[in-house]
Amino acid sequence: MAIPKEELYPIVREIVLQELEVRIPIHKEIVDLKSAVERLISAQEKTEERIEELVQAQRRTEERLEALTEAQRKSEERIARLETAVEALTEAQRKTEEEIRELTLAMKNMQKQINGIAKELGELSHSIDFQLEDRAYRSLPYLLKRDFGIEVKERLIRKFIENKKGEPMEINILGKGERDGKEIFIVGEAKANLSLRHIIDFIDRLKDIREVIEGAIFPIIVTYMTEPETEEFAKSKGITIYYSYDFESIY
Repeated sequence: MAIPKEELYPIVREIVLQELEVRIPIHKEIVDLKSAVERLISAQEKTEERIEELVQAQRRTEERLEALTEAQRKSEERIARLETAVEALTEAQRKTEEEIRELTLAMKNMQKQINGIAKELGELSHSIDFQLEDRAYRSLPYLLKRDFGIEVKERLIRKFIENKKGEPMEINILGKGERDGKEIFIVGEAKANLSLRHIIDFIDRLKDIREVIEGAIFPIIVTYMTEPETEEFAKSKGITIYYSYDFESIY
């Protein structure tokens, strides 16, 4: 038997409402699930991006590590070369010090030889000076009388006198003379090869001699040779120079 329309409508409505009550929560759950899936997808994308960043960072770290490793290798090579160079320098220094010791010893030996030669030359120079003095002692009385009117009253000698401080001074040529009735002291030196330095030293010595010898002093120097400028300087200081050949002319 057929159900009347007016009775069927409420039944259908009830069925539809019941179905809706079932489907609406399911739809909501589907929507929520979809939203959750979208969030998961977004999170996954961010995770993948982060992983990519980490991969890139790891790659850069590995590159830096490789660069550091290469730099370390080069540093070790440089250190090895430096160590080799230091060893070579140390060996060279050792050889240099050994050579310096040998040179120092050779210099000491050479200095001894030079000192010996200098001593011999000094002795030879003194010997030559003494010979010149001995000739001057014999010749000067005549030359001084002839050239300056000085008459030597005492034998010319080599003598030590004390200066004002009581220190001994050697005078190569010393003697008393007379000129125009006045006493005069002949004070001189003998130098084989007269130099400007010798004259300056003689002038200084004359200052000390004048402090202990009262009276006029006639300074002379006898020599084998000297330069013209040196002779002129001596004359400008009032010092008379006689040469060895002057002594020969009187015999």
